[in-house]
Amino acid sequence: MFRAHGMGLANCSGIANLVRNGSMKTSLLCAALLLALVAGRASAADFPSQPIRFIIPFSAGGPTDTAGRLIAEPLRRQLGQPIVIENRPGASGVPGTEAVVNGPNDGYTLVVGGIAPIVLVPAVKKLRYDVDKDLVPLGLIWRSPQVFAVRASLDVKTVADFVAYAKANTGKVTIGSAGIGTVTHLANELFKDEAGITFTHVPYRSTSNSITDLLGGQIDAIFGDVATLAPQVKAGAIKALAITADKRSPLLPDLPTMAEAGFPNVKTEVWFGLLAPARTPAPVLDQLKRAVAAAQEDPEYKASLLKYGTVLNNVGAEQFADFIHAESKRWTPILKKADVRFE
Repeated sequence: MFRAHGMGLANCSGIANLVRNGSMKTSLLCAALLLALVAGRASAADFPSQPIRFIIPFSAGGPTDTAGRLIAEPLRRQLGQPIVIENRPGASGVPGTEAVVNGPNDGYTLVVGGIAPIVLVPAVKKLRYDVDKDLVPLGLIWRSPQVFAVRASLDVKTVADFVAYAKANTGKVTIGSAGIGTVTHLANELFKDEAGITFTHVPYRSTSNSITDLLGGQIDAIFGDVATLAPQVKAGAIKALAITADKRSPLLPDLPTMAEAGFPNVKTEVWFGLLAPARTPAPVLDQLKRAVAAAQEDPEYKASLLKYGTVLNNVGAEQFADFIHAESKRWTPILKKADVRFE
């Protein structure tokens, strides 16, 4: 579980007594701790008195960036301070997340964390941060399911049709992903196991690259974010067969879920949330959690999320922490079975 962190003054039973006993060095240490505690309480009482910085560990324009920018405005209204966005892309979001863990622990620097740096990479690779010990979840801000889509020229109408096609063309079918270890790659693995089919996995550097080749007919299918694929589906450029969610998406209401199509275990989504360094003073963390919870209820924010096919329910700080643990428990064995390795 995520641990509460704070400053204590154990063993400092009285500076005056220590001085009388000749323990001047210890008394000075306790005095310094007292001053730090008082200063920390004062800074917490004044929080926030300057802009809040969001570290987004992925490139501008991507879904992580979009999620961070959408929550920034309602959170600004709650905190009364500007939100400054800083993109630090690279290595599945790990360096940007690490920068927040090792940065100031005053509540003014937060990370927009996603499934990759918070769950997937830590599950199979030793990192210089421990999510449970070094980060505190503040709230979930984005959940987006995947769409299973095929090239427009492929003569299939349902997932069952595609499975039949794959079994009839063993070794010839290709399904793209946004890269090794991404949610789209893991969706491929789940689908392969449940459908009992074989195909060639084609990893790309991004979802946009895989969509380009799907549009050009170079690959047969992909799993991709619903908001990204919906315009192409509506235009008839690609064919959507199902969505990897419990419920149908408001963006594509006629599209069945994978469960409805007969594959209930193929359930994946991209998600993002706000997290703070664990050593942040408890009063500041509490204020941030309340502000994020209020921002999540902002009507304009909810309306913006709907445009991306995202609906958030019951996603406070505690629920987000439980959600992270559930995701870790689910994906760790899948990653290991697929022998996924991150650079």
